[in-house]
Amino acid sequence: MLRTRRSLRHRATPALLLAPGLLLFLVVIVFSALRTFWISLHAWDGFGPMTWVGLSNYAELWGDPQFWVSLRNNVIWLAVFLLAPPMGLAIALLVNQKIRTMRLAKSLFFMPLVLSTVTVGVIFVWFYDPSYGLLALLFHAFGASPPAVLSSDTWVTFAVVFAALWPQVAFCMILFLAGLNTLDEEIIGAGRVDNARGWQMLRHIVLPQLRQVAFIALAISMIGALRSFDIIAVMTSGGPFGSSTNLAYQMYQESLFSYRFGYGAALATVLFAIMMVFIVWYLLRLLRDERSA
Repeated sequence: MLRTRRSLRHRATPALLLAPGLLLFLVVIVFSALRTFWISLHAWDGFGPMTWVGLSNYAELWGDPQFWVSLRNNVIWLAVFLLAPPMGLAIALLVNQKIRTMRLAKSLFFMPLVLSTVTVGVIFVWFYDPSYGLLALLFHAFGASPPAVLSSDTWVTFAVVFAALWPQVAFCMILFLAGLNTLDEEIIGAGRVDNARGWQMLRHIVLPQLRQVAFIALAISMIGALRSFDIIAVMTSGGPFGSSTNLAYQMYQESLFSYRFGYGAALATVLFAIMMVFIVWYLLRLLRDERSA
């Protein structure tokens, strides 16, 4: 009898510990996603009764030019944010050197991570200003006229993405610094005995041990690129003429400014489906690594 009670307690303890997190996940994530999809099948202004429209919101998305602009901008965000892991790794390798002044350099590279996104957006609005910004001073130094990148429908998305890339690189740097501090010194010592130096040491000894960290940095950068919203609101508000809008910001505009919560929910559902591709890929990769370990 006593053994049975101990066995039940042993089985119940993990379930009780997982229950709060599982309940929160079901309510905040699963229920919210299902509710959003349900709203996307209706026409709703957010206040009155919902009117069933079926897949009309999704059909309207297909013919909406702004949707395709937003989707293209999300692709640009993804492409640029792929630079964050290798840039973070390069900076981490630099500041991980045992040099006296590297502590100061490390704190300077770490600074963007502790700044709020609003602060980063304001800083880069000043940086891009064609009258007195740092970019204008650089162009004037070479005798050229500075471009108004935040007013250009061609360059505004790239300007905003590179502003958001700054703290993302700092985040990846922190991940790789943590990974560098857990490297196996015995393997590194064996590599030095075999005359592994420079690029050979990095490629054959260091990078294989950072594979998991690199995978996490890549996955988080992709998801961060897809859900970016606040820095667009600060720097451009989606302008000029919607050219810097992505799916998250268009969802915000359609829902809260146009009172089209059904259409905004359809945008949210499409964005969630795109993010699920990366989330499922991430989970499958984790399961495969655990099975092979």
